[in-house]
Amino acid sequence: MKIAVLVKQVPSSESMLPLSSDQTWIDEGQVSFVMNPPDSFAIEEALLLREKIGEGEVVIVSMGPERVKKTIKEGLAKGADRGIHLEEEGKIETDPLSNSKSFSSVLKEENFDLILTGLQSDDTGMGQTGVLLGELLGMSTATLAMETEVQGDSIRVKRELESGWFQWVKLPLPASISIQSGLNTPRYPSLKGIMGAKRKEIKCVSSAEHRSGAQTQFMEKVFVPQTSKQTEVIEGDADTAVARIIEILKSDIKVL
Repeated sequence: MKIAVLVKQVPSSESMLPLSSDQTWIDEGQVSFVMNPPDSFAIEEALLLREKIGEGEVVIVSMGPERVKKTIKEGLAKGADRGIHLEEEGKIETDPLSNSKSFSSVLKEENFDLILTGLQSDDTGMGQTGVLLGELLGMSTATLAMETEVQGDSIRVKRELESGWFQWVKLPLPASISIQSGLNTPRYPSLKGIMGAKRKEIKCVSSAEHRSGAQTQFMEKVFVPQTSKQTEVIEGDADTAVARIIEILKSDIKVL
């Protein structure tokens, strides 16, 4: 089985996030980057599936500037076989549809049986790339996968629904599946794996080769919400107090 795992490099949760001068994104020069945490569960699930089947190939795929290779190598150190780096130049692309078109233009030639993605990214949190990619490549799709089981030319997926409900679905391969965080325990790279990752192939695809048309969604403004604290003492009898509270809930807090 040939499995692709899409990973993303995102700002560390412990890193400061200073805004750029035009307030359209963060100032990346002052930020430390790590692998998107939900994607580590997708990598682990791919490795577990390969181990259960007893054969196959796991390929780490990521898009971004040169620094993204560090994240790809982390996946290789965990046990993936090779990597594909979709290079980006200039401003980072944040449009899920445009990104999915780039991935599909590269992955369609690979003929993957399965494409796994994390639930969503920790920076923009769109959660759309896996679904869009499945549509563009003509694959069956499923989201919020809590368990997977390959059965010949199909795959059974346990999906998490609302209110504590779950759903088993059976999909024909090839398929694109978004993995729910927490379905497994991601492994750490071993010393042997880290050393071995240096010898594994990372195919680089230039921006000109994978970009297809202009983006359809733009990040207009990123800003820190302004907060203010105000205390109001409501005096008078019960009817006056109730009337004032209702007025605040309707006009100020707007929950009624």
